Amino acid sequence: MMKRVLAALALLALLTAPAIATELPKIVMENGASQLIVHGKPYLILGGELGNSSAGTAAQAESILPRLAGLHVNTVLMPVAWEQIEPAEGQFDFHLLDHWIDVARKNRMHLVLLWFGSWKNGFSDYAPAWVKADTRRFPRARAIDGAPLDILSTFGEETLRLDSRAFAGLMAHLRTKDPEQTVLMVQVENEVGLVGDRRDRSAEADRAFAGDLPPALIQALLAKRATLTPELAAHFNPQGHTWKDVFGDAADEAFMVWRYATYADTVARAGKQQYALPMYMNAQLPAPLERAGEYPSGASYPYYQQIYQAIATHIDFYAPDIYWPEFAHWVQRYQALGNPVFVPEAKIDSAPYNALFLYGEAKGFGFCPFGIDSLVPPKDKADPMPLVMQVYAALDQLGDQLVQAQAAGRTRGLVLHATSPRPTQTVSLGGYLFTATLARSWPEKRLLTNDGAMLVLESGPDEFYVVGSGLTVTMTRDPDTDARVAGIASIEEVSRSSGADWKVERRLNGDQSNQGRQLSMDASQMHIYRVRLYAAER
Repeated sequence: MMKRVLAALALLALLTAPAIATELPKIVMENGASQLIVHGKPYLILGGELGNSSAGTAAQAESILPRLAGLHVNTVLMPVAWEQIEPAEGQFDFHLLDHWIDVARKNRMHLVLLWFGSWKNGFSDYAPAWVKADTRRFPRARAIDGAPLDILSTFGEETLRLDSRAFAGLMAHLRTKDPEQTVLMVQVENEVGLVGDRRDRSAEADRAFAGDLPPALIQALLAKRATLTPELAAHFNPQGHTWKDVFGDAADEAFMVWRYATYADTVARAGKQQYALPMYMNAQLPAPLERAGEYPSGASYPYYQQIYQAIATHIDFYAPDIYWPEFAHWVQRYQALGNPVFVPEAKIDSAPYNALFLYGEAKGFGFCPFGIDSLVPPKDKADPMPLVMQVYAALDQLGDQLVQAQAAGRTRGLVLHATSPRPTQTVSLGGYLFTATLARSWPEKRLLTNDGAMLVLESGPDEFYVVGSGLTVTMTRDPDTDARVAGIASIEEVSRSSGADWKVERRLNGDQSNQGRQLSMDASQMHIYRVRLYAAER
């Protein structure tokens, strides 16, 4: 039945879809930089994810999207729920999605769709009512006491078949509706994983757990044995046969990882057969000291992500939803597993600073604070925009210069907080060291801000553009380059619009540059600074 449904959808898409004039968006990795290629050019997502209840009406599209476009957001991540597009079994309705695509296109924005299918944040409340009401046909996962959870089981054959059918229908419709590629990527499910127990305890799950692992999975992990994550390597015993034999104390979570990976791959494969946009999965990261089941057990965390990579071959990459303070740690863990740098959800309060780290230091292609629709423009033109929008405005002004510099290895970035373990941080670029500390008053030396960050872009020999706020930055010669002495030739606060030449807003000297010795950033507002340096013989 599943094959017949997919074949029918494929034929329908082939007969009705207009020819796609350009290649589909794709992800490439170059010199440590992550790039999303759209219409043949790198595209930087200055994004944000909508609140879960912010994409349910046409009026919301007409209110939210133009406002965000005015705040320099170029891409919006929006949920598309299974219950929304298939309210009655076999009856699909895409009119609301079509309206959002039309409004986004009118405002020169892009969308990334979040498929809220069988799971959202581990639970199944976005599945259609006709699915949730029929527990025999669409079985629930069960807890250790046998009680059913509000979570669809990964062992539900009909659940998988109809989730895959609905997702394939969505992708077939996108191919027809959106040849201009307003929609760039699709997230498959949302923050999957079992909540309330470490694994599904239903009868079918128990039988599978007691059985042997798929030999192909053991062979795939053996082939990567030298590069397994510490967590996976510590538990992997390839001489075993059952889940307990092979994974020991981690068997419950590894088992659920396998189940969710198998399920998600089937859904993604059905969608890609219709329209092969890049597809990714996100994960709700564990809080400190949480155990599997307290955090969603079976998600694509770095710990056991290599099981996903072995099984879910139709998922292009994995991305972290980062709400915890260790932003750089989680970005680096995902990078180490070969993922491009894209953060689909992040805490909005710290977003302005983490965005500069992501685009500058991690050389990522997209950053998306959650609840982006909560931001509003200032009522008075003289008032500043929200800080993350100031960051996006500055990066928008850098334009293609930023993605080119990322690919050439000519960007760096750092973040400092009052709670950081060290009061200073240093990055090296273009033969110079940039040492930053949080801005302080003079002469009291009182902290002017609790947070600061910068992105440094080398634009040419001895010339740099620095985007940031809240820092005092000292530039010295990198002794690994030569023994010369660095000095500041000039510091200018600059801006530009629509690709025009840079305009000098202020030339910073005197007290604003500590008598030509430092870059003193605004403590609370983001600016672009053009810094020209020189290196002189001792």
